Amino acid sequence: MSKMMIREATVTDIDRITEIYSDAVLNGTASYELEPPALAEMRVRYDTLRAGGFPYLVAVDGSGAVLGYAYAGPFRTRPAYRFIVEDSVYVAPEAKGRGVGIELMRALIEAVRQLGFRQLVAVIGDGSPGSASVRLHEKLGFCHCGRLQGSGYKHDRWLDTVFMQLELNGGISREPDAHSLPERKFRQGV
Repeated sequence: MSKMMIREATVTDIDRITEIYSDAVLNGTASYELEPPALAEMRVRYDTLRAGGFPYLVAVDGSGAVLGYAYAGPFRTRPAYRFIVEDSVYVAPEAKGRGVGIELMRALIEAVRQLGFRQLVAVIGDGSPGSASVRLHEKLGFCHCGRLQGSGYKHDRWLDTVFMQLELNGGISREPDAHSLPERKFRQGV
């Protein structure tokens, strides 16, 4: 594989992001969606995250082709959850097993850290112990913090959802940082 680079996603990447996600929905169990969202819906999702100041990244090869993407977004919408975000990462089928996912996640973790969040959570569909997503998050230091057994049904089988968590910026050992993105948005009533 030619040299890979991680950069912020742009609107021009949404077509390829939609293709990658469509494959994950149709052929995988990481997403519990059963029908791939249309391009317009993926654009709305992208715009909403970016408007909220959340990181949205793509991995590209030397030719500029998008190999995968990752983003962080709100874990829940109630204000007390403002210091915790949920990650998502998807890799194109032809790029799996080449380190794209781990590089995207490393960059995403750093972006989330820089914004001042305290917890990054992975909500992993098909959270079987050997799943690629579980192994990826374990490599990055995420701890297992819960399992919902039989929470999804897809491709004719029951799936467990696994919750994993990574503490950032001192986690619960420090008071909120008034300069962090979540605290600034909360104080401004955004």
